[in-house]
Amino acid sequence: MNTCVGRHAGPEVRRPLSPLERWYWIADQISPLPVIARVRLHGRFPAELARRALDGLQARHPLLRVAITTGAGRAAAFVPCPATIPLRHVTATDADAPTRWQQEINDRELVDRLDWRTGPLLRAVVVARDDDAHDLILTAAHCIADGTTALSLLQQWIRIADGYRTGAGEPPPARVLPAPEDLFPRRHRGTSGALAVVGAQLRDQIARLRWRPRRVAASTAVPFERRRTGFLHRSLSPAQVGALAAACRREGATVHGALAAAMATAVAEDAGTGAGRRVVVGSPVDFRRDLDPPVAPDEVGAYVATVPSFVTHRPGASLWPAARAVTADLARRRRRGEHLSMIGLLGWAGPSDPAASARFVRQVERQGPGNLCLSNLGRHGFPDEIGAWRLSGAQFVAGISVSGYFVATVNTTHGRLFWNFTYVDGIVPRTRAERLADACVTTLLSAVAADPHRGGTPVV
Repeated sequence: MNTCVGRHAGPEVRRPLSPLERWYWIADQISPLPVIARVRLHGRFPAELARRALDGLQARHPLLRVAITTGAGRAAAFVPCPATIPLRHVTATDADAPTRWQQEINDRELVDRLDWRTGPLLRAVVVARDDDAHDLILTAAHCIADGTTALSLLQQWIRIADGYRTGAGEPPPARVLPAPEDLFPRRHRGTSGALAVVGAQLRDQIARLRWRPRRVAASTAVPFERRRTGFLHRSLSPAQVGALAAACRREGATVHGALAAAMATAVAEDAGTGAGRRVVVGSPVDFRRDLDPPVAPDEVGAYVATVPSFVTHRPGASLWPAARAVTADLARRRRRGEHLSMIGLLGWAGPSDPAASARFVRQVERQGPGNLCLSNLGRHGFPDEIGAWRLSGAQFVAGISVSGYFVATVNTTHGRLFWNFTYVDGIVPRTRAERLADACVTTLLSAVAADPHRGGTPVV
């Protein structure tokens, strides 16, 4: 009998998947759609302590104790499951120790599906470099987690382990939350919510017809069910992060705007896009604080919605006008609640099950905002120390499934900006993905190092 399940004193989750959760679940069945978090822990982390703390993490959060059930005409639903979170231990060799965590993510965690029928929808890996350095990796199904959730769970795993080590006891149970859509504010429900969905879709459709924006083109066609996510790791040093932040303040742009502009430029130049042509960049927006009541960052769930920006490419021009345009566009879309309208659209047009998904998946490929996508958590407060352990390199990675071709995940933690790229292998061959990733970084750093343009308004 599962000893962890015996400690589960809190309420369990029994409810249908919401339209957002259902779409992520369907996409994962076509091609894997995980969210992955990783951190390096410096110090001893015994296997038995890792196991006990993982059980404590699962006991705390109801959504870490679910499977998904279907059949007999019933909608897909979360139901309690008795299984513990799988924990795999890997020993790195001296030769591959620095990058073994990247290999585990690229070769295993992005490829192997979590079994939604049996649950749970999370698994863990400890990569031991030696007795005093370990890479901790958590992989979650996107229907219960986003990047914020994944990094929070990783931090909670370590905190719970530290509590057990110091005799603090069991962590307090987390509350059972309704589906994300059930917490939408009033103006995004009912008739007003439907009108907001129509308005947002109409504006973007007019923009697409007017500008015919560039998307990442496929090098080779790959059937949806054969798509595999590849992974490339890049980062900026503390000095580069400081210079980037100063340049953004000077130029009146956010860091996200600068990163998005650099990605749009790299894709446009890779494709030979002419002057004035627009490139679509999707930006996932965290809506936890928009809900009623708000959801905390340490609560489990998927709380992001992706909105598009149409970025003008001007060969040889400064990056900063495009960065300011993305900054302003995202602020405007957020004020209008377009991120919530994107989720509302799933309630109207999203598929009910995998068998009914083909048309919707093709539409996502043609017009969806995730084709070229930048998911940026900004400055993330992952601690540098927990108890006696020192921590470094906390970051996250996203699978792509059928939602796009080339995706970046970013967080600034421990003084560094981690800029991880994923791509659909074949559609974007690895050599092309490496070229694009390097061009993104080079374009950004070149703009940061350029002579200051004095016309910007500082961002506070």
